[in-house]
Amino acid sequence: MTLLQTINSPVDLRRLQIDQLQDVADEVRQYILETMARVGGHTGASLGAVELAVALHYAFDTPHDRLVWDVGHQTYVHKILTGRRAGMPRLRMYGGIAGFPRREESEYDTFGTAHSSTSISAALGMAVAARQLGDDRRVVAIIGDGAMTAGMAFEALNNAGAMDANLLVILNDNDMSISENVGALNNYLARLMSGRFYAAARPRSPTVRCAPGCATSPGCPARAPSQYPGSSDTAAGRCSPTTGRWPTSTAGAPNRNLAAARRAARSASRTRT
Repeated sequence: MTLLQTINSPVDLRRLQIDQLQDVADEVRQYILETMARVGGHTGASLGAVELAVALHYAFDTPHDRLVWDVGHQTYVHKILTGRRAGMPRLRMYGGIAGFPRREESEYDTFGTAHSSTSISAALGMAVAARQLGDDRRVVAIIGDGAMTAGMAFEALNNAGAMDANLLVILNDNDMSISENVGALNNYLARLMSGRFYAAARPRSPTVRCAPGCATSPGCPARAPSQYPGSSDTAAGRCSPTTGRWPTSTAGAPNRNLAAARRAARSASRTRT
């Protein structure tokens, strides 16, 4: 039996040790390639979200925490990890599972969508509703760099920045939509990823200890070994159990350096402009 065959829900995924996740991602990728070769589908978009989907379902307490995918083409991995692996051979067929998130199909599909650019506004609404209800729920919008070009996405970002909501927006910048991305935003992201900000931030990423919402997530590598067998770190970098903030580092220096990198990137951007 393969590792993937033991995963029928994200609960099974979160029982694994963190060093097993790459094996899961490799098996998911191979399963998508083999299945889509027979039935067809939006293969490329989902292959660009394999590790991301595995990491999100591992770090967050889904379906209580909400993942909103944009566009829906990215969700094949999400479907495989949420109990629909056996249905993939009948993807987009009569009586089979949908090619996009569909709320009637699974409690893990939080928003029914295909195309495009609606994730941030939808996720913001969920986050604000959770706050109003006093519900300790984390909401994540995963938006591709192609979907990010639409005005609705920028309008939602503008609104989200002015509201006190527990919302995380992830830009899945893989330089590919239905075809290769073009335009000013794509060029800007290329400059950003090759500039000072990314160069300064990337070496610091191994120092990050806490997963989002680690106070409640079994995927937090800062939890005690008795709770999380894949971790040897019992104290450093542990998030506050009351604030449940986003990732922090084992020391303050990496965060200060990241802030300096952001300032440098903004300054360089203004100079180019």
